[in-house]
Amino acid sequence: MQFGAHRVEIVPDTEFRLDGGAMFGVVPRTLWSRVCPPDEANRIRMNMNCVFIETGAERILIETGIGEKWSAKHTEMYGIARQRPLAESLRAIAGVGPEDVTIVINTHLHFDHAGGNTTINGEGQTVPAFPNARYFVSKDELEHAEAPGERDRASYFPDNWRPLLENGQLELKEAAYEVAPGLRMETYPGHNRSMQCWRLDANGKTLFGFADLVPMRAHVPFAWIMGYDLYPVETLEVKKKLLPQAAREGWGCLFYHDPDEPLCRLIEDEGKLRPVSIERI
Repeated sequence: MQFGAHRVEIVPDTEFRLDGGAMFGVVPRTLWSRVCPPDEANRIRMNMNCVFIETGAERILIETGIGEKWSAKHTEMYGIARQRPLAESLRAIAGVGPEDVTIVINTHLHFDHAGGNTTINGEGQTVPAFPNARYFVSKDELEHAEAPGERDRASYFPDNWRPLLENGQLELKEAAYEVAPGLRMETYPGHNRSMQCWRLDANGKTLFGFADLVPMRAHVPFAWIMGYDLYPVETLEVKKKLLPQAAREGWGCLFYHDPDEPLCRLIEDEGKLRPVSIERI
């Protein structure tokens, strides 16, 4: 997909499953199960839609999915249904390999966004999966990841970022920064204090990646907020600000965890916001 001077490709990692109740917080099961039918373990289908952006000067990958460093037990627990490695998907969809990526960006360091940062080599060592890339994450997010609280400790695995530090590939960024001309990262508290969303602007158009602020199309209603969010009231405030703006300005919206249709526009329909299908911006 061409977006201004940039080539943009959505690179799905793999389907996995999380508890539907946790994914929808206070929303009753009778409501969320209509749009996200659960399996026998009450888990719903999700994916991780990484984004490749080629600017000419840079080949950028936003998020790296769940990774492949999983035991059989945890593969079953999370319902990971991997068809092919992320590296193969990257080659098939974007035409580049891990060695060609020059920048990797993590919106935050939860395992389902940063798990593919590293891989295990032939000697059993955990090493950077993108050997020639600079990895970007906010300084505040790294500080939180190194000392998480009780509620989100299980989402942070140090082997997803410490090998990058040891190898000199991890660069710590501010709460808002420019990655490349037209591409910016912006911090929006709610899921935690330091999660970032990405924004790509070109020719008066905007493509916006909501990360875990609005993880799936089903989370567009303001009050449909994950139980995983540390600050749900702040999530609500940010959604009330950004989602109407996205509808007014015709943004392309990338919902990272949607398993079927991650790229949408929002329209207002009888006073409510509704995602609609698009193939390109």
